[in-house]
Order: sequence, then structure tokens, then C-alpha cells
Amino acid sequence: MIARTDRTTDPALLQGLLQARRGTAFFARKLNELSDADLDGDSLLPGWTRRHLTAHIGYNARAIARLVEWAATGVETPMYASPEARNHEIEFGATLSPIALRHLFDHSAVHLNVEWRDLPEDAWHHKVKTAQGRTVPAEETVWMRTREVWMHAVDLANGATFSDIPEPVLEGLLTDITGAWKTRGTDKDLVVKVTDRGLTFGDTTSDFPTVVTGPLAAVVEWSAGRGTQGVTATGHRTAATSGTVPAAPKWI
Repeated sequence: MIARTDRTTDPALLQGLLQARRGTAFFARKLNELSDADLDGDSLLPGWTRRHLTAHIGYNARAIARLVEWAATGVETPMYASPEARNHEIEFGATLSPIALRHLFDHSAVHLNVEWRDLPEDAWHHKVKTAQGRTVPAEETVWMRTREVWMHAVDLANGATFSDIPEPVLEGLLTDITGAWKTRGTDKDLVVKVTDRGLTFGDTTSDFPTVVTGPLAAVVEWSAGRGTQGVTATGHRTAATSGTVPAAPKWI
């Protein structure tokens, strides 16, 4: 008989699943507050309406579900056939009627949740490949989805802020973002200090650092390229701009 509760018993994984499900519910709430006409409005992502964003979140759930199916069956099932196919999918989804677009979000979220729920304990460690070509255990799919739903709930431009995102998710986002900078070498002479958590990221060995400081939610908002409210900066990158907070290095 198919399980009606998660088959995994790993506490950390169960906590991660909880954050992903809460993020999905939060996105759903912000989406459902919008009228059908509101879907035509701009999101916070340049060039994307709320329609594009909703389509992306729906198709992202389907893509991640394919990875979970891969882990369960051993049959390679990529997230997308190609980057072009992914982009075409989003553009097509943005043309759907409002009710079809909302159904896409709802049904894809349920499908992914069922795939997670029914995945056997040992299959969570099976390796799958992300759209970026990284080979990861299936348990990584939980964080992949968590990151999408929480951040894009803010990008819906319907009143959600980074302060609405749970602290563990914010810390995970900041670790991801600063890790990407370090991998690319774009964090040279850049130090990020989180005042309400006592956390420091970046090039702490620099003799002439630019130091960006602020509370966790504001620092993550800045580092994700969503704004500079609530953060300050000092150091040589700000000297020519009278203390203006510099743009964060590219993340994705």
C-alpha cells in the first residue's frame, strides 16, 4: 500500500520538507490574493509578469518531480530537455487562462509533494542531475524547491518581503549565494556581516575590504539582487559613490 505519510524518517530531511511545504503554502496564499487581472502585472523580476513567475513555479515543480521519479526508478529523467525547452515552457505557460495557470500551480505542487512522500528511505540518497549539470542526491531537491517558492513569493510583488522567509531558509540562501560568489571568484575584497546573527561571509583576508552590513533578511535581499534597503556599506568600493551600497555580485 502506498504510504500516506513521508516514508523517510530522517529528522533533518523531514524539517526540510516542512519548510518546502510551508513555502509552497505561502506562495499559494500570495498568488490567491491576486485577482485574475493582477496576474498581468509586473513581477519583481525584469521582463517577467506575474504570469511568467507563476508558470515558472508550476513547471519547476514538475521538473523537480521528474528528478524524484528518477531517484525512485533509476530511469534517468532530466528536469528539462534543454534550456530552450525550459524557456519555451515558461513563455507558453504565461499565455494560459488565469484558471489554467492557477491549476498548473496547484496540481504540480500536489504531484511533487506525492513524489516526495512516497520516495523510499534509501532512494533519497540516489544521485540525480540538476538543470545546471550538478550531480546531487535526491534529498537536494527539497532545498531546490524551498529556495524557489520562498524567494519567488516575494517576487510576486504582492506584499511579501524577505522578512517573511524563515530564518533557516534565509541562512541557507545566504550560504548558497556567497558560496557561488566564492566559486566564481567574484567575492574578492567583499565581506558580508549579518548583524543580528553574528555571521560573516566573504573575503575576510582582504586588506582593503568592502564591508556590507545589515540584518539577515536585508542582507539576503541585497545579495539576491533584490534591493539595498536595510544594508550599509563601507570600504574602497564605496569611496567613489559616497557610501552607496554596491550591487551584489551575480548569483545565478
